This record gives sequence, structure tokens and C-alpha cells, in this order.
Amino acid sequence: MSEQAALHLDTHIALWLYAGERERLRVYEAQLNSHKLFCSSLVKLELQYLYETSRIKVKGKQIADTLFGELGILFTQSSLGQLTEKALQLSWTRDPFDRLICADALVHDAKLLTRDRRIIQNFEAALAAP
Repeated sequence: MSEQAALHLDTHIALWLYAGERERLRVYEAQLNSHKLFCSSLVKLELQYLYETSRIKVKGKQIADTLFGELGILFTQSSLGQLTEKALQLSWTRDPFDRLICADALVHDAKLLTRDRRIIQNFEAALAAP
């Protein structure tokens, strides 16, 4: 059995999948179905931040538990040292979540599916979601 390539999901993509809005990702259906899906553990933290700032209505852990338990999305366990070393290379953003989520994709040599225009324009491993 061959090992599936990893595809990392940015926070917005994880939220769309959690909300059942897979049609927003129709153009990437083949990749979503043929890759092993991951989220950086930093996505969990960003989801909680969005909850605490009232930008979403569900706690980050609840969303993460659903992504893992019902959708089979795995969360990376990269060390802070690994993330820091890769994040030092990403001076194009001042957003700490973007920087660390991209760094995690680099640590795992994975593509990052995102809708974030700044990431798409600056991060070589980005796949643009509509």
C-alpha cells in the first residue's frame, strides 16, 4: 500500500469542512479525496482565538474534535523548535498564525490549501482555494 501525500488545511478550509461547506472546495475535491488531510495544531489555537474574539460561535476544541473524529483530519505534532526554524524563513507576514501554519506545512513538506491571498501570493507550497 502506498503512502498518501499530505495536504495541510488552513483555518478557513477547516472551518468550511466543519460547517459541511464542501461545495466551496469543489475544485479541490480530487486532492481532498486523494491526500491524507492534516491541520497544524496551530489551527486549533487559531480556532479558539476566533471563538474568544466572537468571530465564530463554536469553541476551537469542539471544531477540532469534529474534524478529527468525524472527518478523519489529523493534527500535526511538530515541535516548537521545528516550527520556529521554518518560521524564521517566512518574513513576508506579520500574522503569527499564518507564519506558524505555513511553517508547519514546510516541516512536513506538504502543500497548504488556503484562501488567504497573502499566503497564496508569497508561500510557494500554497494551493489557492476559491
